[in-house]
Amino acid sequence: MPITTIDPTSALLVIDLQHGLADAPTLEPVAEIATRAGELADAFRRNGQHVVLVNAVGRAPGRTEQGARHDQKFPDGWTDLLPALGRTESDHVVSKSRWGAFQDTGLHELLTGLGVTQVVIAGVATSFGVESTARAAYDRGYHVTIATDAVTDLDARAHAHALGHIFPRLGETGTVAEIAATLPR
Repeated sequence: MPITTIDPTSALLVIDLQHGLADAPTLEPVAEIATRAGELADAFRRNGQHVVLVNAVGRAPGRTEQGARHDQKFPDGWTDLLPALGRTESDHVVSKSRWGAFQDTGLHELLTGLGVTQVVIAGVATSFGVESTARAAYDRGYHVTIATDAVTDLDARAHAHALGHIFPRLGETGTVAEIAATLPR
């Protein structure tokens, strides 16, 4: 379904486009996703919309079948945002220690304070940080839009499932060009 509207009080949430994930074996190179997300961020800035850059600085505690991960330390520079995002002083930066950007970060309070009613989401990975953030945004009452060509994943089936089955139930989907063309002027 095409994008119907982008609210005049929207925010772009860019998830985990940081140095530590730049070489991840994703379906599309992270550098290409960062370039597209940077283009969308520029469009948001030009149109007076908010840009929130989210980086992962930790992991949730607890055991998984892949092992406990809460005690791992990231190397220096791992959390630094990729230059292709074109970070400016007007951008907001949120650091997270969970898959989703809302849990224990103050993101909801930030967006509420800015009067944001809609979030557009880009980043990695589609079935982890992007999907978790989209679900939490939906649960909090935001209109949700996913930039389909500015997300990627490690797993083709998980990526396709999120794009084809999950995101259309949470909001609308569209390309960077479609979203940029729909931004209120």
